[in-house]
Amino acid sequence: MTDFLAAALQLTSTSDPEVNFASAEEQIELAARRGAELVGLPENFAFMGDDQKRLEYAPELAVQCSSFLVTMARRYQVVLLGGGFPVPIGDGSRTLNRSELVGRDGQLLARYDKIHLFDVDLPDGNTYRESETFTAGESLPPVVDVPGLCRIGLSICYDVRFPELYRHLVKSGAELLMIPAAFTAFTGKDHWQVLLQARAIENTAYVIAPAQTGLHSSRRQSHGHAMVIDPWGTVLADAGVLKGAAIAPVDTFHIGRIREQMPCLKHRHQDLF
Repeated sequence: MTDFLAAALQLTSTSDPEVNFASAEEQIELAARRGAELVGLPENFAFMGDDQKRLEYAPELAVQCSSFLVTMARRYQVVLLGGGFPVPIGDGSRTLNRSELVGRDGQLLARYDKIHLFDVDLPDGNTYRESETFTAGESLPPVVDVPGLCRIGLSICYDVRFPELYRHLVKSGAELLMIPAAFTAFTGKDHWQVLLQARAIENTAYVIAPAQTGLHSSRRQSHGHAMVIDPWGTVLADAGVLKGAAIAPVDTFHIGRIREQMPCLKHRHQDLF
């Protein structure tokens, strides 16, 4: 059993990768100085902009993102999640949305390609069609046992609306669920915190949710409120709407205690997920 500080970083990424990498490093360094050992970057941390530009940048950006994560993890001696970046599939019209978890030594610990694509018409008039320029991943997200920390399950943004995915992660041993996101301002005000707390409560697991925040362009605004939530559903830290971080302790003994007090995972019907 152990305890450590986890940081859910909050950024306002743009269509300029170099600016985004610099902003991300600034927040990683600040989190590391505060003692964070697990640091999560949000979805789209390296690029938030026009789909056509993303497709053009993707071949080089995919390499840059993986290299950046390795460099940052080693430089600041943290376990680092890159919450989502574009990876070309070779057809010139679509990319994967990939997250990578990297250890302090720069070793790749886990990789996940987002399986749920955000194809939604919102009441505010905005339409999102991720499937037009993204390809869904083919594998369920992994759970990785990180030495000195805990067992971590990966996911990305829209996944949070699919509770069966998180039950799969917990059945696979996850104690902490990472949910990096670029949640829209319109849906976020009503659903973001509720969904995160639900995933924590029903799985008696910590939730670390890095987030995008603010205006990225005239057509896109993110909700913010990166959070750290404990297995009881208590919000331990909330980054608000400015760039920064939600930082709070993760206590693995607390996970076991809550799972004993509220043993719903033991009470699952054997025929259900």
